[in-house]
Amino acid sequence: MKMNKLLVALPLTLSLLVPTAALADSHGGHSEKGGHSGNESSMETGTATPAAELRIALDTVLTEHAFLAVEAMRKGVDGAEDFDQASGALLANADDLKAAVASVYGEEGAAQFDEIWKSHIGYFVDYVTATAEDDQAGKDKALADLDEYKKTQAQFFDTATEGRLPAAAVEEGLDMHVDQLVEAFDAYAAGDFETAYSLERESMHHMSMFAETLSIAITDQFADKFENTNPDTPAVDLRAQLNYTFTEHAGLAVVAMQDGADGAESFDAASAALLANADDLSAAVASVYGEEAGAQFEEVWKSHIGYFVDYVVATGEKDAEGQEKAKADLDKYIVEQAALLDAATEGRVPAAALEEGLTGHVDQLLKAFDSYVAGDYETAYGSIREAYAHMSMPAAGLSEAIVDQFPEEFSAAEMPSEMPKTGMGGTADSSSVPFMWILGGLMLAGLSTTIALRTRKQS
Repeated sequence: MKMNKLLVALPLTLSLLVPTAALADSHGGHSEKGGHSGNESSMETGTATPAAELRIALDTVLTEHAFLAVEAMRKGVDGAEDFDQASGALLANADDLKAAVASVYGEEGAAQFDEIWKSHIGYFVDYVTATAEDDQAGKDKALADLDEYKKTQAQFFDTATEGRLPAAAVEEGLDMHVDQLVEAFDAYAAGDFETAYSLERESMHHMSMFAETLSIAITDQFADKFENTNPDTPAVDLRAQLNYTFTEHAGLAVVAMQDGADGAESFDAASAALLANADDLSAAVASVYGEEAGAQFEEVWKSHIGYFVDYVVATGEKDAEGQEKAKADLDKYIVEQAALLDAATEGRVPAAALEEGLTGHVDQLLKAFDSYVAGDYETAYGSIREAYAHMSMPAAGLSEAIVDQFPEEFSAAEMPSEMPKTGMGGTADSSSVPFMWILGGLMLAGLSTTIALRTRKQS
């Protein structure tokens, strides 16, 4: 095992967490269709308020933490060549979170948070090392250290938020976070890959819930700083749902592609997790835009799955011509998919802007895959993090377009009268948010789902 270089870091600035691409504002000329004009009411019901940006930044960095933690632990127990880079990406993520804390609580508060947060990463490493060495005492020691960490971290949040996040509630949430990661790792080490990937998905979703809760506490504490906006409205919930789903797709796609390249035993479970993420979206598409639109989407979506499969297989066979053919087919797919989403949103997300975003996403995944296969792990993990952060951009643009298209479904909500009681989980009733975000998720989710059906190039 290669556990001695955990402090290697792959830098990625926190600015990558904030959507700035063309998709984020590509539909701005549609206020005459019932959207918002930029006045105070628009601020209250919009998807790009200061409070919304905080929630989305936290959502991205916290869910990525869960994803990277599981992956680094797996790489560690496997003795994988890319462990150093995987752990470096995890610590770079921690640096992004530190920067987010500093922007609210200052450098001193951020330094205190960073020391506590990174300690639990070390304890996870201790647990992985002990597992690899079949050292039960070492595992027990690591778990005991994690228990102490939970108390310290919970007290930090209680103090920092001036009691808005009570220590007892946060500690309960941290119990769940640690248990999910440890159990996901244990299942993986035992060869129970289905359970491992199921728990990985649960851990990412759980951190998305904590991002909601933490953003509510911070915006309540610093109302002026966030212009008295609310991170917990139906419109922001929509954007957060898209953000969580899109970024999860990027992460799971990378894992499935790596497993495919390695001929790993966990490939089937990785693919199933990726497809389960897509299933979360596809179940409702027909109920949103009708059966005809759903059938049209399905035809386009399924076509590109084969193109990614073709690329991975061609890579395994060192077939340059096959790779180029697959990329050409993906280019055609991007054009068709972009036109479909342009039509669905009635021009609020123009095809040209969407093509640009889809092209960037495809390029990032292919670059991450190609670099991994070539053994250039530093580049691979840099591209992985870029791909993860990039998916916040379509989430921003599509959610804003959908709110503009269906304004009656998204009304402003007052700031909560009291803080959520569940520690690291949100309490908002997401059932009030319709499935209007489903189509947008499907349109881009397919890009990440491509590899999931069959990428075992060694088969």
